[in-house]
Amino acid sequence: MEQSYQSRQIRPRVIATIPCFNSENYIGDVVSRTAKYVDQVIVVDDGSSDDTVKAARAAGALVISHDVNRGYGEAIKSCFKVGRANGADILVTLDGDGQHNPDEIEKVMVPIINNEADIVIGSRFVNNQVGMPRYRRFGIKVITFLFNFGAKVKVHDAQSGFRAYSKRVLNAISLTETGMSVSVETLIKARAAGLGIREVATSCQYHPYSSSVNPVIHGLRVALSVVRLRLKSLVGGLVRGKQCLR
Repeated sequence: MEQSYQSRQIRPRVIATIPCFNSENYIGDVVSRTAKYVDQVIVVDDGSSDDTVKAARAAGALVISHDVNRGYGEAIKSCFKVGRANGADILVTLDGDGQHNPDEIEKVMVPIINNEADIVIGSRFVNNQVGMPRYRRFGIKVITFLFNFGAKVKVHDAQSGFRAYSKRVLNAISLTETGMSVSVETLIKARAAGLGIREVATSCQYHPYSSSVNPVIHGLRVALSVVRLRLKSLVGGLVRGKQCLR
């Protein structure tokens, strides 16, 4: 077993990537607070039409911009790409709209630093305390149920964007989803690869402007994507099993 970063007395290089879209009112504060806990802050702007890019750069972030709005999944792909390119030992992702508390970054990183996990989810439901409308909470619960159903490795919050990833995850997982289902795709592929997944309790400051997507349509799309991804993973596992028996 690999030694932990602490036991080797090696300080990991931590990069925070912040995917965002039209977050000019929040991104500066998120960047400034995040910078206290990481070595580099990189904002992935997904084609914003406001002054998100300007505000992020003014706060000291390196900004990677998409020419057009490509979707959350494409933004996360860019986060992984820039994390690898900039030598991240640990990659932290958090939203740019102020929902997540940057002061909890260290808490989210600890299981990776101690070599106890490869993905750590900042869960809004570990302590069953979250400030969001009931319909959003219900949708997340359904999506999480679909991820957990019949699996040995289960989580409380499969949709949280506040996470920490080890270098092993960045090198082992290739993402394909373009929308919000990418959050579950990373977990499904990590679980299939035998990578460790942990959760820690984090807070969430929900506000009504955090998403312009219709929550019902969004929830249905993600739920259907989770079913598709799980079936694909199951079929892939059966194929690999047959190949091993040859």
